[in-house]
Amino acid sequence: MKDIINKNKGLIRAVIRKFTGSYNEDIEQEVYIKTWRNLDNYHEEGKFKQWIGTLTANVCRDYFKSRQYGQNNAEVRDPEILETMPTGSSQEEAVDAKIRQKLILKAVDELPPKMRKVIILYEFEELSLEQIAQKTGVPAGTVKSRLFNARQILKQKLSYLKGE
Repeated sequence: MKDIINKNKGLIRAVIRKFTGSYNEDIEQEVYIKTWRNLDNYHEEGKFKQWIGTLTANVCRDYFKSRQYGQNNAEVRDPEILETMPTGSSQEEAVDAKIRQKLILKAVDELPPKMRKVIILYEFEELSLEQIAQKTGVPAGTVKSRLFNARQILKQKLSYLKGE
């Protein structure tokens, strides 16, 4: 397990930063626990790095959905807390970033499954169109089309964020 951690620490931290906007040790530890528990379920159908990257992305999504996140980040749920927080531009920017991230992840989760899978593989796991085509078993043109359509839907759903 130590070897797995050493080889994949950078990838895991990068995926966590991409999802949460910062390093989060709790999520990283949860990834290692889930990796250890599910190592027997890994089948060499794809690269191990892709498997552990997907596992990390899922742990990040679970983190955003969990009660722990809602309780630790009450400012997102309770507007009164936002009003009583000290006004410091860096604090406000951090809160705004968290809110924006939650809205973006929610919009991604609402995409049709085929589009959601492509956007996650391309944007979050940073796979190429060819790698996504190979992984999903559809032609690269279809992947490109789904990616375009997913971006258009997200652009439309999240257009109000531009004005903030």
